[in-house]
Amino acid sequence: MGASPAGVVTPGSAAPLGRVYAALTVQVLISAGTYLAAKRAMTELSPFTVVLWRFLVCGVAFTLLLALTPGPTLPPRTAWKRVALLGLMGGPVNQTLFFSGLSRSTAAHAALLYALTPMGVYVASLVLGRERVSTRATAGILTALVGVVVLLLGRGLASAQGSIQGDLLILTAVVAWVIYTTEGKPLASEHGPLRATAWTMTVATALQLPLIPFVLKPGEVWAASFAAKGSIVYLGLMTSVVAYLLWYYALSKVPASRVAIFSNLQPAATALAAWAFLDESLHWELALGGALVLVGVRLTQRAPLKPPPVVVRVG
Repeated sequence: MGASPAGVVTPGSAAPLGRVYAALTVQVLISAGTYLAAKRAMTELSPFTVVLWRFLVCGVAFTLLLALTPGPTLPPRTAWKRVALLGLMGGPVNQTLFFSGLSRSTAAHAALLYALTPMGVYVASLVLGRERVSTRATAGILTALVGVVVLLLGRGLASAQGSIQGDLLILTAVVAWVIYTTEGKPLASEHGPLRATAWTMTVATALQLPLIPFVLKPGEVWAASFAAKGSIVYLGLMTSVVAYLLWYYALSKVPASRVAIFSNLQPAATALAAWAFLDESLHWELALGGALVLVGVRLTQRAPLKPPPVVVRVG
């Protein structure tokens, strides 16, 4: 059987949505811990050192996965250009900018800026002709965005002193993540989530290797606390391997906009994690903002799947 066109989900090819939503829920929970782990690691190590070690850990893990999994180890020649782009966007560009921005800003600012991801993915998918305009999907994305704003205002976003430089770095990282998501959809649909993720993350790791003489700093990493080193392992294995695999698994099954909207659940999950592990207080904005996000996610998931218009070439 031939593969469906990228971005089109036909009734016969769609996976059970319950399985996709379960995968995305686990991905959201893992990603919520990313903010906490990143902040913890960067209390002792530089952002560049944390990013490098994160990718060294995930690069080794994905190399072993490719070696142990039956099938092609290397991507086909026709896919190399896309794999290189995704490795660049998902690795050095996204993560270096994100960690550098986070070190200058706040987790609340980062969460709010990443809440723009679903809208960016939706617009990019429309421009690329991979999805069609849906009033319900648009309403769902906007509702979820309002929910994120309510949630973060309750956590003191207005008084959080995040520098404009840090916020701009994070916003650029969001653009890179939008590209990674929209361009990763065809690769994951054609080659499966395991290989799509492993190929792109292995390339991302390779692109970090020239930085080893400058930012590896093994002595500082070895002298860091167990919590800092554990945070790097969490970022390398849970965030960069498990969460990325779940993200591409979902992308291989449903449209990119439906996957991206789940990222708006992360601020609520992060707030709950901060309450559980950092003794931060809960507030009414969490209930209201979380409810709005859930309504937005539900609206987006219930939007009818419309294949993109077929372009007929004459001559």
